[in-house]
Amino acid sequence: MKILVPVKRVIDYNVKPRVKADGSGVDLANVKMSMNPFDEIAVEEAVRLKEKGAATEVVVVSIGPAKASETLRTALAMGADRAILVQTDDAVEPLAVAKILKAIVGEEAPGLVVLGKQAIDDDAGQTGQMLAALLGWGQGTFASKVEVAGDGVAVTREVDGGLETVSLKLPAIVTTDLRLNEPRYASLPNIMKAKSKPLVTKAPADYGVDVAPRLTTLKVSEPPVRQAGIKVADVDELVAKLKELGAL
Repeated sequence: MKILVPVKRVIDYNVKPRVKADGSGVDLANVKMSMNPFDEIAVEEAVRLKEKGAATEVVVVSIGPAKASETLRTALAMGADRAILVQTDDAVEPLAVAKILKAIVGEEAPGLVVLGKQAIDDDAGQTGQMLAALLGWGQGTFASKVEVAGDGVAVTREVDGGLETVSLKLPAIVTTDLRLNEPRYASLPNIMKAKSKPLVTKAPADYGVDVAPRLTTLKVSEPPVRQAGIKVADVDELVAKLKELGAL
């Protein structure tokens, strides 16, 4: 079985994003970029499935600028076998990403697509579900456990009420949550080996997908500064303070 893992290049989670002076978006100049943490978990899970013998090949794909190849090389160093970069300098919305992935799935014919539940830059959390809808495949989202057996996969999902396990027939879509695994650090020998692993560069037009945005960003701004809390001595003072602030 082949596993396809989409990954995204985002601002490193340790970096505090800065808004551009004109409010047109987030400033990416001279900012450390890295693989989306949820996608890193997806790569780790795919590699583990391969190590268990449940998969024969792990293919990673990224849709973004030329520098996204660095993100793909990181995934290759973690244990993926080859990579596909769909190069574009435009911001690609989740639906366009899902359409490109659908076309890649048509070419690669994977038995399982594993991707992060969301990207930490836009927090859309839509690509996996859209891809499942476009393909007509079953989906297990927010996975905290994945078990492949025969022609099916059992996915334990993190839901509001606790955990839910769904059984899916392969091929299927799985989106990963934080507690699924702890991604490995790529060793120096594997980083060197990754440089020689196949990485193919494509364009959205190669898949017949128009990536023109459907949404327009009107303004990006910093969140308002939170006001300091107030301590009260008793319930009477609390009620009086709430009335004073107009909360009652």
